Amino acid sequence: MKIHLPTDIQKKLIPVLERAGNQEIGGVLMGEHIAEAVFRIVDLTIQEQFGSVAFFLRLVTDIVKPLKGFFKRTGHNYRKFNYLGEWHSHPSFLPVPSQKDIQSMQEIVTDSDTGANFVILLIVKIKNAQEIEATATVFFQDGQFCECELIKEKLI
Repeated sequence: MKIHLPTDIQKKLIPVLERAGNQEIGGVLMGEHIAEAVFRIVDLTIQEQFGSVAFFLRLVTDIVKPLKGFFKRTGHNYRKFNYLGEWHSHPSFLPVPSQKDIQSMQEIVTDSDTGANFVILLIVKIKNAQEIEATATVFFQDGQFCECELIKEKLI
């Protein structure tokens, strides 16, 4: 699976990551299906409540309103535009899923309320004032997961 991370999304993340410092922060990813097994992140939420140095707590109350707005803006075209998954930072660690991340994402993808065949976890870390490090991992309902090819647009 390929995930495109556009420049505008990266630019949105950099000041948020700087502000959060060594505390984890995250939110929800909304995406566009652009080809077979290829998705573009088109929007994300930013949970204003930071986590700790090693933990991010997802608040469901922060998710519903932005998702409804996204679906309205995209004409409720769920085949093309939909919930893609979650994102959070690993400011003090490598941007790869921890065991807790894997467990949380498996719970999300198998939750019937989510209604997803798969979910993406984007983990980001600030590299410098103009660049982020990131990985994307896809989680399936059968318990399988694997790293996605993350295509970062060049920042200008």
